[in-house]
Amino acid sequence: MRLLHTSDWHLGRSFHRVNMLDAQAEFIGHLVTTARERDVDAVVVSGDVYDRAVPPLAAVELFDDALHRLADAGVPTVMISGNHDSARRLGVGARLIGRAGIHLRTDPTECGTPVVLRDDEGDVAFYGLPYLEPALVKDEFGVEKPGHEAVLAAAMERVRADLATRAEGTRSVVLAHAFVTGGEASDSERDITVGGVAAVPAGVFAGVDYVALGHLHGCQTLTERVRYSGSPLPYSFSEANHRKSMWLVDLAADGSVTAERLECPVPRPLARLRGTLEELLADEALARHEEAWVEATLTDPVRPSDPMARLTERFPHTLGLVFDPDRAPDDPDVTYAGRLADRSDQQIAEDFVTHVRGAAPDADERSVLRDAFDAVRADQTVREVAR
Repeated sequence: MRLLHTSDWHLGRSFHRVNMLDAQAEFIGHLVTTARERDVDAVVVSGDVYDRAVPPLAAVELFDDALHRLADAGVPTVMISGNHDSARRLGVGARLIGRAGIHLRTDPTECGTPVVLRDDEGDVAFYGLPYLEPALVKDEFGVEKPGHEAVLAAAMERVRADLATRAEGTRSVVLAHAFVTGGEASDSERDITVGGVAAVPAGVFAGVDYVALGHLHGCQTLTERVRYSGSPLPYSFSEANHRKSMWLVDLAADGSVTAERLECPVPRPLARLRGTLEELLADEALARHEEAWVEATLTDPVRPSDPMARLTERFPHTLGLVFDPDRAPDDPDVTYAGRLADRSDQQIAEDFVTHVRGAAPDADERSVLRDAFDAVRADQTVREVAR
């Protein structure tokens, strides 16, 4: 069976105030054309269809168009909700839409109930694991302490239990929206650390033939059977080195996997430039970036006048401007920035306690801080789900 694995469409999202709806529509067209031309048997979409729980009308219309085009192409499609989606809203009408061959899996209680498709080699069971917020699904899965690994492991137990009842030779595909150990994150993914450590080991998915992951925006191969497709479009300059793509996966009769990476169309390349203003304006080697979306980091010791206006004369699509002056190592601003770099909220809070009272928090106090951060994040998640 031939699968087309994609995820993280984020319909309705902009890129540094640039409306991406036209680019998203172009991607949908590319997806449908690829499915037709490459004789795809099923499309899998591993979450974050929308960028927020209540998407703009234009994004909903584009999603509706995508569903109609996939149904008209006769390509069965399996989709799950991600942490950006409202699972309940995305799942409205799922049973009716399923009659057209578009299968929405947004309910955690259905993790062990697959969509079964058939080819000449037999059945393939597709299990949809929507984003599982530990605080919200711990009771459903009977885990004592909510955590990403615990709830995903419990969901996969249901998958393996159902798979064991299937006919011998039934192949299996799992769609999941999660941060799996070994994956490389970017700046444009929403933090999912509520409930403890966010990353889960790839071994959680043992026992299935292919795992189509969503959440991380870079296309990545964790193992031959566990892959991220990444987002089809860039949503932050941290993705400047990404090749936006989808996976074309062939699942053989014996469950073996071969995968081909297919490029996606992007409206413009991204470029991160660094140097003084005069260097960026004069460097002939930068000519290849003149039509790119640019983030410029200026290292001038003193902020130059009208930097954005001058930059856009050469790089008309400059969207980001950062000032990072070259300073002496003992400059107090450098020292403070260095202390905060790459530190989590928890670590910064612990440093603050140490600074205020002259002693670091003990184990119990660190636990209180951790619980407080988790409670705030859980409350925010509940509010977004309820919107």
